[in-house]
Amino acid sequence: MIRVTLPHHLRTLARVGKEVEVQVDGAVTIASVLDALELQYPMLRGTIRDHGTHQRRDFIRFFACGQDLSHQPPDTPLPDAILSGAEPFRIVGAMAGG
Repeated sequence: MIRVTLPHHLRTLARVGKEVEVQVDGAVTIASVLDALELQYPMLRGTIRDHGTHQRRDFIRFFACGQDLSHQPPDTPLPDAILSGAEPFRIVGAMAGG
């Protein structure tokens, strides 16, 4: 199981706690984790990635083991610590402004 943390607004929408677990079949990549998350929580479809292009939404960031993976390709494999469950895959709602 892959642990995923969600920002507050997505937790509220999905009616879950700070962290959820998803089952990923095959290679564990950014895209496969997001696919599993959207399959388990269909109300999140379109909130993290665009419906048509599957591009990351503005103001959403992805982190794994302290590394910002937001601009990495969707097929980027996630670190072993994510696969083992030692660390969560973090989805963060970025903030902007001055």
